[in-house]
Amino acid sequence: MKTIENSFQQMLDNIPADTRLEIDWSFAIANRIDYLIKKNGLSKRSFAEALGKRPSEVSKWLSGQHNFTLRTLATISAYFGEELIHPRG
Repeated sequence: MKTIENSFQQMLDNIPADTRLEIDWSFAIANRIDYLIKKNGLSKRSFAEALGKRPSEVSKWLSGQHNFTLRTLATISAYFGEELIHPRG
């Protein structure tokens, strides 16, 4: 007999590896930005204003569902003076 957990696991197992990585990376980047905002004692609004963005855009970034451009990632990294991601060497 199938359980809800088994059905859910089957759905997860059917997600392509590249899609899983994309989701993992999106949430990792969102979590890193959120951490840096808090670490620097910023509000989302003040962070958005410093980058010339709307607060709603920053909220979208932090949702983990935003498809970042390299330019945006570089801008955020430069603003904080810290890498958001650590490229593999």
